[in-house]
Order: sequence, then structure tokens, then C-alpha cells
Amino acid sequence: MEARWRSSAKPVQAPKTTKTVSFEEVSGKASSSEALPLSLHLTNAVFFSLFFSVVYFLLSRWREKIRTSTPLHLVNLSEIVAIFAFIASFVYLLGFFGIDFVQSLILRPSADLWNSEDEEENEALLRKEDARKIPCGQALDCPVTSAPIISAQKVVDEKPVKLATEEDEEIIKAIVAGTTPSYSLESKLGDCKRAAAIRREALGRITGKSLSGLPLDGFDYESILGQCCEMPIGYVQIPVGIAGPLLLNGKEYSVPMATTEGCVVASTNRGCKAILLSGGASSVLFKDGMTRAPVVRFGTAKRAADLKFYLEDPENFETLAVVFNRSSRFARLQGIKCVIAGKNLYLRFTCSTGDAMGMNMVSKGVQNVLDFLQTDFPDMDVMGISGNFCSDKKPAAVNWIEGRGKSVVCEAIIKGDVVRKVLKTSVESLVELNMLKNLTGSAMAGALGGFNAHASNIVSAVYIATGQDPAQNIESSHCITMMEAVNEGNDLHISVTMPSIEVGTVGGGTQLASQSACLNLLGVKGASQESPGAKSSRLATIVAGAVLAGELSLMSALAAGQLVKSHMKYNRSSKDVSKTSP
Repeated sequence: MEARWRSSAKPVQAPKTTKTVSFEEVSGKASSSEALPLSLHLTNAVFFSLFFSVVYFLLSRWREKIRTSTPLHLVNLSEIVAIFAFIASFVYLLGFFGIDFVQSLILRPSADLWNSEDEEENEALLRKEDARKIPCGQALDCPVTSAPIISAQKVVDEKPVKLATEEDEEIIKAIVAGTTPSYSLESKLGDCKRAAAIRREALGRITGKSLSGLPLDGFDYESILGQCCEMPIGYVQIPVGIAGPLLLNGKEYSVPMATTEGCVVASTNRGCKAILLSGGASSVLFKDGMTRAPVVRFGTAKRAADLKFYLEDPENFETLAVVFNRSSRFARLQGIKCVIAGKNLYLRFTCSTGDAMGMNMVSKGVQNVLDFLQTDFPDMDVMGISGNFCSDKKPAAVNWIEGRGKSVVCEAIIKGDVVRKVLKTSVESLVELNMLKNLTGSAMAGALGGFNAHASNIVSAVYIATGQDPAQNIESSHCITMMEAVNEGNDLHISVTMPSIEVGTVGGGTQLASQSACLNLLGVKGASQESPGAKSSRLATIVAGAVLAGELSLMSALAAGQLVKSHMKYNRSSKDVSKTSP
């Protein structure tokens, strides 16, 4: 295995050849002209002339028959020859100019299909598409009734793609020269891995930079086509560690964490141990609703207010909900909150989305409502489907106050003996430090949802491991950590409240092989058939439980003065990793 990784990382050597290859050879497709001994341009001229000549002849003959009332189906020898010549020339021209176009349509994934990827209701359609010759979702981990899945071992054992052919060299030269766009390789070649290898080599020649440390082999590139990443040239390796067992709501979880920061997994693991020895933690999901907030503009502020009153009138909600819910069998409108800024109105829609994170789902429902409103408000100008009042991938008070995605509170009572023996500190020190650091210190800094020690460390690591959107770590890490002494000051009560955890167990990166394996480890892979939304809700509580463990351990290290010592031991290396990379 080590030898294979070392060989796969070597830069690809261009073959030493000067042979010129036609575009038909490069594309791996034969053209009609190859069957004729004439040169290409002469063959084209002959068939062009033949095609238009016979068309003119046949039209002239049929016009004459119409004028003389002669039946069109009665043809003489010259007309029969003309008809055969027309068919032959048409087939040639279609083969020469139409094959690439038709194949690009066949190989290009449907935009409608991938836009609805985050909905469980489209899984049957996805499985049907995966049955084609060149599937685009081989790493999708589906139920037993779905299409066969490429195992991780099969992907790793796959033979490396070697650019040793004249066709590949010709394509690389065309990309470097700018005559062939790099983004079209997958549709033209029909081989996603080969396309990535060619694009990678062309990039190296254009930039003059080595990509020897970026792996190419061992990844299923078909699984990301049209949905996860465009124009791939390899993949980044991020180690995955395990923290746990985390005893949460009476069940133990081994929490996968993908990170390159030392101490994060070890610290979270220590927090899990303290929680386990103290009887476990409990969590409650108290709100669940994804949001999207378009911005619309009117000619006057009064008209904007008229729409606000209409949308917030309870008598109109049922009508709006019916229109919204048509977008999906899982999307269910929960409410609309409106705010005015002059002539502009911001409409914050909130809806349930099943086990999907749901951004696409709620956006489609919002579009349905906007189209419906145009009838009664024809002067409404939709400025954008998102007006940042949602608010997605940005720190915002509206998420901190109203919540977005899953809102979870998680708590535990840590025994005094565990605090002293496992966490190496005292209950009094933890309570005082939490007040000074997480509460007062964050307030002095003007923090927005950042009343915690390092919630984003744990959220980011779990998100990357389980195929969530890493950018949504911003609002998902909103967290306030509370600590107080209980049981006459002998034990510690700790809690984390996180109002906007945005996760899903279907759609997006959750279907990739590695991320799907991590979701399976937690028992939340795929969609819940019995209770839609149950698996994504459980994942949100696991994220909160892991944050609770991380907060407990880091605060203990700070209170005991162990932070610098532990980071010097586990987060620094005297080894030059760049020299050992393949």
C-alpha cells in the first residue's frame, strides 16, 4: 500500500512522441470520414455538395408533381437514386457534426436531478440514474435495495491512471494552449478519473508547480460529478480520530472527528470519559426549522407594509403553507417573519426539512410562494432569493436569538471525584473560570454567539468527518457554556445551548464513501423511514454532546494550567512532514 501511494504521487511524465493525433482520436470516437480514402476537407466538400444538390433536386421534382397533380409516392429511377443519396449524405453529416453534441447531452448530468439532491424523495431517481454505464454516484451508500456500491477496498485497489497515451498528451497540449476547456473533460472523455489526471498534468505545466504531495488515486471521482466538486485534480487527506464513548441519552457513541489540530480529539475524548464516569449526559432538541429569507422591493414603504401584514395574518397562513409545501413531501412551512427597511421587505421563511439539511428544499418552497404573491402584488420586485436575513454562513444575531436548523441544549452533572481525578481541577475553579472567560470575557469582546471555549473546534471536526457543509460551522458553533456548583458544591453542572446546528444525513457530501462510513458509525446514515428527520435530529444532539465534552476538558486544562504543556506535547512536531510526503 505504501508503495502504491508513493507511486501515485509522482508527477506524470509526458510521452516522448511527435505524432499528431486528430480530435476524433483524442476523444476516443471514430468519425464517418475515417471510412473514406479521401482527405477530411475534400470528403466534407463532397458530402455537403451532394446533400444540398439532392435536396434541391427532390424539392424541384415534388413541386412539379404537385403542380401536375401527380402522386408524390410515384418515383422514377433518378428520384430513387436522389433519395438514397440524401440519406447517405445526411447520415455522414450527422455523424461528423452530431456525435460529440449528442454524447455530451447523454453524459452530462441533469441539472434538475442534482438540484434536488438533498431530498429523500429523489433517492429512487438517483438509484435509477446510477444504473447507467458510467454512474455518477458509485460511492452512495444506499439501502440493500439500491444499486451496488463501490467498496473502499475496491477504490483503493483501483489501478492508477497513467498518462502514457498519445491521446492524453494531445488533450493536455490543447488545455495548455487554451483551445480545450478543462471543465469539459468529464463529458468528452466519459472517464472522471482520467479527466482529473489530465487536468492535473495540464495544471502542473501551466503553473510550473509540482502537485506531487496531492493524491490522485484511491478516490471515486464519479461520485462527485455534478454535485460535490467541479474540475477535481485530487483530494486532500485529513486524518479522522475517534472520541468516546460518549454516553448521551443512555446510548454510547464513538464520535468521528476529522482535524489536523493536535489535542482536539484527545481533549474531547477526556471530556467523554468524565461524562461517562459521571453517568452520562442528556440532550433535548427544542426547535427544528431551516430558514431562507428573500428580499423584495416596492415603490413605496406602504406597499411593503401591506405585504408584511398579509404574510403575518394567521388567516392567510394555510393558503401560503399549501403553496410552499408543494415543493417537497418533507418541506412543511412553520412560519414567516417579516422586517422592513424602507421600501424593502425581508421575508424569513422557516420550515422542517426531514433528514436533509434542507437549503435547496426551503429555497424551492420560497420560490413557489413568491410566484404566488405576484398575482396580488404585481408591483413586487424580487431582488434576491436570499437577502441575508436567513442568515446562512455568517454570524448573525437572528440565528442566535431565533435559531436556525436544529436548536439543542445538552447537560451533565460531573461528580466531584471525577473533576479532581480525571480533569485534574476543582469544581470551584471551573465555575469561576467559566464566568470570567466564557461569559464576561466574551461580553467584553462583543462576541455574537461565542460564549464558549472552543465549540467550533468540535463542530468543524465532526462536520468534515460526516459530510456536512464546513462553512455552516459559523452559525452552527453559536454556543453558550454554563457551569455551576450543585449538590452542596460537591458536583459540577455543565450545559451547552446551541440554537443553530445545521446538519443533514442525506444529500451533499453525506453520500460519499468516507463520510457515509462515519455517519454509519454513529448510526445515523441515510434517512429515517419511520420518522422523517429523526436521524438528522439525533446527529445534532451528538454534535452538542461532543461540544459539551470538549468544553469540559478544555476548561479543565485552562483551570489547571495544563493548556500550554499539553499543546507543546501533542500539537508540535520536530519532524519535517514535507520531506516524508510521497
